Amino acid sequence: MNLYSKRGVSAQKEEVHTATIGLDKGLYPKAFCKTYPDILCGDDEWVNIMHADGAGTKSILAYLYWKETGDVTVWKGIAQDAIVMNLDDLLCVGIYDNILFSSTIDRNKHLIPVEVLEAIITGTQEFFNKMKGFGVNISYMGGETADVGDVVRTIAVNGTMTARWPKAKLITNEKIKAGDVIVGLAGFGQAIYEAEYNSGIASNGLTSARHDMLHKTYGARFHESYDTSLDEHVVYIGPHHITDEILIDNRQLAIGKLLLSPTRTFVPVMKELLKNHFDEIHGLIHCSGGGQTKCMKYVPENVRIVKDNLFAPPIIFKLIQEASKADDREMYQVFNMGTRMEIYTNEKDADKIISTSKKFSVPAQVIGRVEESGKKELVIKNEKEDLIFDFISA
Repeated sequence: MNLYSKRGVSAQKEEVHTATIGLDKGLYPKAFCKTYPDILCGDDEWVNIMHADGAGTKSILAYLYWKETGDVTVWKGIAQDAIVMNLDDLLCVGIYDNILFSSTIDRNKHLIPVEVLEAIITGTQEFFNKMKGFGVNISYMGGETADVGDVVRTIAVNGTMTARWPKAKLITNEKIKAGDVIVGLAGFGQAIYEAEYNSGIASNGLTSARHDMLHKTYGARFHESYDTSLDEHVVYIGPHHITDEILIDNRQLAIGKLLLSPTRTFVPVMKELLKNHFDEIHGLIHCSGGGQTKCMKYVPENVRIVKDNLFAPPIIFKLIQEASKADDREMYQVFNMGTRMEIYTNEKDADKIISTSKKFSVPAQVIGRVEESGKKELVIKNEKEDLIFDFISA
């Protein structure tokens, strides 16, 4: 059993999939988000979509960073995480505008004061204001903030997004076919709509990253920051402190800030692509939970996905792997490894997609291809080995 499992989490969410196996898959089973007929207005040419997600255990890292440094603004990044984990999933079915968002914040009032709530709520509105400047309209509908100290050790920040969208403008992944290439968009660097360097960590695998990267002293000082029933051999076993610094692009950046880089949204890029190149986009995958194996759930049955030109993993993933001693197979199943959005398209159309992304200072390149196969499988090629995942293991 790997460390990830010993900490009570699963990159592949096997038990969740088992619990939900009997649910209706919606109108388009391969679509990235479940899609239903338009019950709001009863129009056969439109659909309703609702999606729920959150910042996950990244909020614990924010808690530790805030306690260590006093910097309450770090919570604005957690607000962005909770939004983008919803927004960029909706992007994968083609939705980029006229979206409703409702937040859910559960806190332990004794540990999380009003200043933290204000930072999260203010950060939410600031993000929406910034996206409006790119023509993306998201209405903040309020939400629920509950004091549930008996349930939550510190704080959980989640949200729900909903939209009504025309069927004719949906991406359902049904067009993905052998012969397609995959254009990958990077989650690291600094897009024109970001204020600072983004490590690319996003909001998945943070339980592993936190315990493998941070020093034992955090468990001793902050019992509220972890499940105290865990074996102490898997709790905060790393070499780093949150304020330790590392040199990136001639800048000294704290380990804590790298782990807390707000999840990059691709909505400014994807809005332009979906408006101007909709017909060239055959499928979209957000490499979130499940990392680089996420695509296996949404591609057709008899294809082989070959990823042989992924971005070189940015420094944060190298630091995590060095600290955890995890093999490449586990790393690519847990983390996005720097490549977070996949666009399936014709080879002849790849260049226009890449050039559009680069206008926003978001690196893009052809990362792989779709091949015919007798069974569904994924092959990830890196410098050291070929990693092969079949449908069951992914």
